[in-house]
Amino acid sequence: MSIRALIFDLDGTLVDSLPDLAEAINDLMAKNGLAAHAERAVASMVGKGVPVLVQKAFAAHGVTMEGEALAAQVKTYLGFYEPRATRLTRLFPHTADMVKELAKSYRLAVCTNKPTAVSREIVDSLGIGADISVVVGGDSGVTPKPAPDMMWLVAERLGLPKDEVLMVGDSANDVASAKAAGVKVAVVRYGYTDIPADELDADFVMDDFRELPAVLEKLR
Repeated sequence: MSIRALIFDLDGTLVDSLPDLAEAINDLMAKNGLAAHAERAVASMVGKGVPVLVQKAFAAHGVTMEGEALAAQVKTYLGFYEPRATRLTRLFPHTADMVKELAKSYRLAVCTNKPTAVSREIVDSLGIGADISVVVGGDSGVTPKPAPDMMWLVAERLGLPKDEVLMVGDSANDVASAKAAGVKVAVVRYGYTDIPADELDADFVMDDFRELPAVLEKLR
């Protein structure tokens, strides 16, 4: 069956959000009397949702954060991050043009462990919101990536079977989620991952979005 929809990860795939994420997490560190993290260190913490990001940021300083204390820190972090979520965040090169072109022939969705509302705000602010028909975030009521549940939920909201969608991501979480869901997956080489893209066991590896038409042709 032909691919009829593409499901994009957000951070590290569609958008370079690292400057805004790092500023917010470092404001949280400062509030707790801890040293700031370098941007690339924050990049390695991104991908499993806000609670894990916050937990990893504290763990890097040898601080264990769990339960109610973690929930309180997550709330504080979101208070720092959400008002600035679009201040420095930008689309990666070639993404905007390719999204516009793909939207002519495919339905497009976002599947991210980031909260839904701020994810929708980001794609809208960057001019591709009209092309993204479905946004499923980590607060959508199902188990987040790397579990398959979010992928299934996106396919359900698109009204398509899993073999008619392609996941495009940048990390091991994206690949694991797609494979568990029975969805083909392509990854980009420029994303936020400590594991090289070519070692993620994805079906396809791309330098950037300009290679997506060739990937889709192979899947016909």
